[in-house]
Amino acid sequence: MVWTGTWVSDRLGIELAGDDELRGLLGLALRRNPKRAHLLVSGVLGKHVPQLPSVVHGHGVTLGRRVRALLGPEEAARAVVLGYAETATALGHAVADGLESAPYLHSTRRPVASVPSAGGFEESHSHATSHLLLPEDPAFFDRGGEAGRGPLVLVDDEFSTGNTVLNTLRDLHARHPRDHYVIVALVDMRAPGDADRLTAFAEETGARVDVVAHARGTVRLPEDVLARGLRLVEEQDSRPAEPLVPCAPAVAPARLELGWPAGLPDGGRHGFTPDHRARLRDALPAMAARIIDGLGGPEHAGRLLVLGFEELMYAPLVLARALEEAGLDVRFSTTTRSPVLAVDDPGYAIRTRLAFPAHDDPADGPGERYAYNVAGGGFDTVLAVVDSAADTPALHAPGGLLAQLGTAAPRVALAVVPAHTPAPRTPDRQEPPVLPAPLRGPDFSSYEPDDVGWLLQDLSAVRLEAPVEEREEAVQRGGAHYAESLPVEYQPTAEYQELYRDALAGSAARIARAVGTVTELVLAERSPRPVLVSLARAGTPVGVLMRRWARHRHGTELPHYAVSIVRGRGIDANALRWLAAHHDPADVVFVDGWTGKGAITRELADALAAFPGFDPEIAVLADPGSCVRTYGTREDFLIPSACLNSTVSGLISRTVLRDDLVGADDYHGAKFYRELSGSDVSRDFVAAVEARFDEVADAVDQQVKEAASADRAPTWEGWAAVERISEEQGIHDVNLVKPGVGETTRVLLRRVPWKILARRGAGADLAHIRLLAEQRGVPVEERDDLPYTCVGLIHPRYTRGATGADGKAVGSA
Repeated sequence: MVWTGTWVSDRLGIELAGDDELRGLLGLALRRNPKRAHLLVSGVLGKHVPQLPSVVHGHGVTLGRRVRALLGPEEAARAVVLGYAETATALGHAVADGLESAPYLHSTRRPVASVPSAGGFEESHSHATSHLLLPEDPAFFDRGGEAGRGPLVLVDDEFSTGNTVLNTLRDLHARHPRDHYVIVALVDMRAPGDADRLTAFAEETGARVDVVAHARGTVRLPEDVLARGLRLVEEQDSRPAEPLVPCAPAVAPARLELGWPAGLPDGGRHGFTPDHRARLRDALPAMAARIIDGLGGPEHAGRLLVLGFEELMYAPLVLARALEEAGLDVRFSTTTRSPVLAVDDPGYAIRTRLAFPAHDDPADGPGERYAYNVAGGGFDTVLAVVDSAADTPALHAPGGLLAQLGTAAPRVALAVVPAHTPAPRTPDRQEPPVLPAPLRGPDFSSYEPDDVGWLLQDLSAVRLEAPVEEREEAVQRGGAHYAESLPVEYQPTAEYQELYRDALAGSAARIARAVGTVTELVLAERSPRPVLVSLARAGTPVGVLMRRWARHRHGTELPHYAVSIVRGRGIDANALRWLAAHHDPADVVFVDGWTGKGAITRELADALAAFPGFDPEIAVLADPGSCVRTYGTREDFLIPSACLNSTVSGLISRTVLRDDLVGADDYHGAKFYRELSGSDVSRDFVAAVEARFDEVADAVDQQVKEAASADRAPTWEGWAAVERISEEQGIHDVNLVKPGVGETTRVLLRRVPWKILARRGAGADLAHIRLLAEQRGVPVEERDDLPYTCVGLIHPRYTRGATGADGKAVGSA
């Protein structure tokens, strides 16, 4: 038989190396996913490839028995099993079946308001990254008796880089530390370096970590495989598709009553105990008999496919297993969120694809879902098994799942399992509320969804803008904080927009070099898999570019989030709590655009004193103030993203912190200015800089090499200069002195400026500053002794009609 990875291997040079069983377990397909080109397609998992239920369940049970033999009877009796959504939910169940006495939980992407989260983690390469752990029993992870917590068995379909498992281990070990972890997978495909990271975790924590798999090997990938894979997907997509013709006239599918036992959970989303397992086992024969009767007997069922639904894999699997034991010719697979290219070739693992809209009102919004290898599978009947949360009008609508199945088989039937929703918990201790997942574009911001997740709440519907002069007067009188309102967004003139475009064209390579340098320093000195957390909003374009550099240069997908920090009030504590629940705080690297005098650098260090584990050192694109040691450059030059406001920052406002809008359990807020989309250049800015990455690669390597041996210790020269200027100008408040091109731009766009100090001969870097100053009637004073290219001075005693510290009248623009 032709190996189902041949088509991909021949075209992209991807190879599987390892145990002889690998090709029998795995085929290859191409993802519709910019994070990873290929998909390892299991032939025995029951997700993408219909398979005998006994084969699917048997592989998991065998792994569970191997774990039981590894642990011994006593430790196996104390173990708990955790599986991964969506692909490994049934596999984890089957491993728990093999262990016999272990309770089981799988992660989920379906939040439930009545169940507080017991943790979570990110699956960085996935199309849907966030996982929640929602056990109904708050003590689920503490099982083990007087001897302490028992072993934790983590089950996934494949163990490729180990990133997801490591994220989970770090999260759970911080909450529920234990002495023994067992990682279980159908295949272990880690490279040696990935295996070393798991070893390092074991050494760091003192815990024992074992790995159990059916087969081991590695995937050999050419360096340019991601780009070539994306091009190959585009080529295949450009070919005309064969129209799907219904196999029979459209009729409502038969609805089969299962007689599901009352109160029995539909699976491990909230926990599945040995007692649940026994109840289900006892009820299966009767439920299988009802299905057979509903289909008119085995002879009318013909070749049958039992099709599960995303995370709901185990209940359909064991129903299919019971039908197989009753003598039916049955196969099992499930629908999925994963977008995969279909190619009708014997050497390709995904031959056909049915696409349909999501029908369970998912928390992350509507989207397309898929059923693979159903069409063309020769099935006479397809029995779709969904939970009651997914039995919606969308399921039955034209173009929905049931209608699509009608194009693949002459007969379609439906069975619905009651979705288990735990009762609201009333624990003795107060559980912290479940924090919402990050906001992402296009619903919040104009960036690509993967570019940044905003740990903010959307205040777009709230009127927050006030005239600049009113805000300045209120702030300086002490009656308001600058973060309690927003300035009216400056709308640049045509002349100013032309200056922005010229600035971007002239500085894109210099920015790319700084982006590459700071990213390489972070990878070399901070973490090989950093979690970028930009300080919204000036840091966000830089974080997006750093993420793009890591992907372009190393093929590495770095998580990136944006959080709020407010001078005088600190960083968003709830955002930090979410980050700590989903990532190792040691991997978090805070990112900002530039340093001025270093106020935010100090603010962050003070704020993180209450959050051990986070490194307070900021990585910045430019450090003219000499305030940090991780930077791309210390030159004070024009960064075009400082020239504009939201239109170069994903259409997101600066952040808001006001007591009547932001509660104790809320993220700080911000607005999404959708109405400014016609002026948005956020993606254009990123694309212009990213286009210069290859051009500056050699210069970056040289700059990183020089930085490695240089003394980069902060000198805080900027702070000293600001204190001197404050006294010289008679201001006596360093908060009103804003040094550097970026900060001076902010003064002109958002505050009431008094005057601008400019280094003589600064040239093009100050063209936009001079234009804004002219438009607002602000004097520009040239100096020879400035350590910065320019310094913006906010009006020191502002009231409308006020005079400045020198007694000269200043207009209110």
